[in-house]
Amino acid sequence: MRRATTFLSTLLLAVMLFAVPGALSPAQAQNPIQADGQNPMGARPTADSVNEEFLFKQESKIRGRVSIPDGKSANLIQPQGREYQNFRERWLPWIGALVILGMLAALGVFFLFRGRIMMEHSQESGKKILRFNAFERFTHWMTAVCFIILSLSGLNYIFGKRLLMPLIGPEAFGALAQWAKYSHVYLAWPFMLGVAFMFVLWIRDNIPSKVDWAWIKAGGGFIGKGHPHAGRFNAGQKGVFWMVAGFGAAMAATGLMMLFPFALTDINGMQVMQVIHSVIGIVFIAGILAHIYIGTLGMEGAYDAMGSGKVDLAWARAHHDLWVEQEQARTGSGPQLKGHPAPAE
Repeated sequence: MRRATTFLSTLLLAVMLFAVPGALSPAQAQNPIQADGQNPMGARPTADSVNEEFLFKQESKIRGRVSIPDGKSANLIQPQGREYQNFRERWLPWIGALVILGMLAALGVFFLFRGRIMMEHSQESGKKILRFNAFERFTHWMTAVCFIILSLSGLNYIFGKRLLMPLIGPEAFGALAQWAKYSHVYLAWPFMLGVAFMFVLWIRDNIPSKVDWAWIKAGGGFIGKGHPHAGRFNAGQKGVFWMVAGFGAAMAATGLMMLFPFALTDINGMQVMQVIHSVIGIVFIAGILAHIYIGTLGMEGAYDAMGSGKVDLAWARAHHDLWVEQEQARTGSGPQLKGHPAPAE
């Protein structure tokens, strides 16, 4: 009897020793997860056994399940968003600062060494030739004013939190940022309209030609003495025209994608649109800074083209001699020529 009792006690103890470890970790016994995050038994892993790094590598989004109509709310984590945030917070401010400040520095150095390009006087000095009519000047200034406000509000998106908010405080910066957003949204429409008008008005005379290549090789009158031949648009102005047309179209396309989110793309596409919009906008601003410099401080007489619309005939012959000859041959009226679409310096 004693031997039977001892045998049963030993058997019961052995069963308990083998059963307790399995009872302590039933999830591990039911859902063995391999090192790569996969479950060879096909069962769904528990929260404790999910390999987060594996999920980030395998899936573009970490999704849950929702019952509301907006299915996008099921996206719990979007790993690509971390890459966009890193670009937005770290790289974009540096790119903007280097490109824009670099352009300002280059223009400053150029002005110190070259100085202002002065008007060359001749017997034709004092006579005026119409360079832009009223509609052309209206189109230019409408587009220019919108571009300046769009640029400032866009730069606020990049630098405002770092530069303005510490100076004016969170409340004032919040109000400023809100109005900047409104201006950016609503002034985009007249800007796009102005770019379209410019394209229609000036496309005919902005086709590159052999004269443009000769103008570039001669330095465009910025290097050395004298001015190379140029038609209604010189090569530099044609470059500005195609920059405005190309960058304007790109900014319009990416901007519309953001104005109407998720209409044609998902969240990843929206982030790509923001990156493209921001980078092109920075380069666009730098290019227009050079255009503003030439049209104001850099060259005497250039601003009159978009101010009154009339320029000095001596200035026009020095910078656009082929255009002046064509106009005089076409009208036969000497210096008093009728208006014809042409770009400002």
